Parts: sequence; structure tokens; C-alpha cells
Amino acid sequence: MAHGPRPDRPARSDDPRPQGADPATSYTAKLFARGRKKIAQKVGEEAVETVIAALVEDKAALVGEATDLVFHLLVLLAECDVTLDDIRAEIARREGVSGIDEKAARKA
Repeated sequence: MAHGPRPDRPARSDDPRPQGADPATSYTAKLFARGRKKIAQKVGEEAVETVIAALVEDKAALVGEATDLVFHLLVLLAECDVTLDDIRAEIARREGVSGIDEKAARKA
């Protein structure tokens, strides 16, 4: 995953699409070639594996699975044309608002 996304990079460098990469030799290119549905499926799989690692209290496994989850989530966000700046803006919008109040406002 050396050419994958990194959450600490600014704005458009969070786009993990490898330019000109061959899906036969690049896992990230292969994910994009398989499309949004497959990428979303991988996010779900990695989320489950992250939860399992947390529940068995295996820190090394949790770090590994959380890394896989974040990687696949960043790929999904890029596929959906959502940037980390979009996510940061939403976090800023919610800052100082009770989670309970924010969730109730979404239902309204």
C-alpha cells in the first residue's frame, strides 16, 4: 500500500487514485477498477475485522485492521469524490454541538 492514501496529506493529495497504474499490479488501481460497490464491501469487511481485533484486545491486530479500514475508507471517499477537507468541514460544523442534539437534528 505504499502508493495508497494518507490521511495526513492536505486536500487533493488525499486522492489515492494511482495515475496510469495497472490493476494487474496495483491493488489500489484494482479496487478503483472494480467500482464503488466492491470498495464499499471492502470497507464493511475491514470494519468488522477492526471490531473483532478490538474485542479480542490484540493491539497489534487492531492497529493493522484499523490501518486497512482507514485505507479502504479513503479509497471509497475518493471514489465518491469526497475529500478530507469535506470531512474536516463537517467535523468543524459539528464542533461544540452535543452528539445527541446533532443526531436529533438529522431526523428533523
